Amino acid sequence: MLFDPNPSRPLRHYAWFSIVAALVTIALKTAAWLLTDSVGLLSDALESLVNLAAALAMLAMLAVAAKPPDEQHAFGYSKAEYFASSLEGALIFLAATAIAWTAIERLITPRPLERVGAGLAVSAVAAAINFAVARILLTTGRVRNSIALEADAHHLMTDVWTSVGVIVAVAAVGATGWLWLDPVIALAVAANILWSGFRLMQRSFYGLMDRALPADDQATIREVLARFEAVGIEFHALRTRQAAGRSFITVHVLVPGDWTVRRGHSALERIEDEIRAALPGAVVFTHLEPRGDSASYRDIELDH
Repeated sequence: MLFDPNPSRPLRHYAWFSIVAALVTIALKTAAWLLTDSVGLLSDALESLVNLAAALAMLAMLAVAAKPPDEQHAFGYSKAEYFASSLEGALIFLAATAIAWTAIERLITPRPLERVGAGLAVSAVAAAINFAVARILLTTGRVRNSIALEADAHHLMTDVWTSVGVIVAVAAVGATGWLWLDPVIALAVAANILWSGFRLMQRSFYGLMDRALPADDQATIREVLARFEAVGIEFHALRTRQAAGRSFITVHVLVPGDWTVRRGHSALERIEDEIRAALPGAVVFTHLEPRGDSASYRDIELDH
């Protein structure tokens, strides 16, 4: 397979892949619109313009996110990916507004469609390209934990279903002569991509607000900690946050008070290693405290 989620392949590679695909589908969908004069197909073409702008933004932000940590950004630049998905969500809102405006105008003054068969064939090819690209980006985004790739993949899949709906509707217009159906399906496209844009911006908002790791990941962490609790080690003040492709975990580790520093440190190293093995790419911070000391229990609450 030419494009795969190989960890050694830069994520920017996939952004370029998405850009090329967007250029091809824009050309195809624009041709389909020009052939038919369908506002539904025009709305589909406008959404592909958003795909191109989003892919360009993703390329820029992935370049920033890939930068290693430095003194000014000790936790890295991975949150830059959220800006790409936020911009994509904003662009979707703009596209939906343009689509709705054009559709309402056509609903008021309907026009007959032309060369429907040829236009739909071209549009179907564009939808197939988007489907293939979306599957590649989604698989890679999940394996590599990249919100930018996942956001672009979900948007492309939305585009695919939009194209399918438009193709069916335009075919129905050609078969029945119901001209009002063309702008109505364009309005449905606008509503659909608005919902997609809202979900993208919501996810970006959660990421920028340092939301905790998903429940499944937290359960994995607790499974690791439970293995050490069986040998007399306690834990509290577990904190997690997601920053696009990076996960950050902090936890206080309470060991018997008569342990030496060396023994306690050795236990912490094992705990960190096992958490990182369970959640690849996680950054783990542990804090050693003596079990049974009242001072060790003053920092359990979230405001400490």
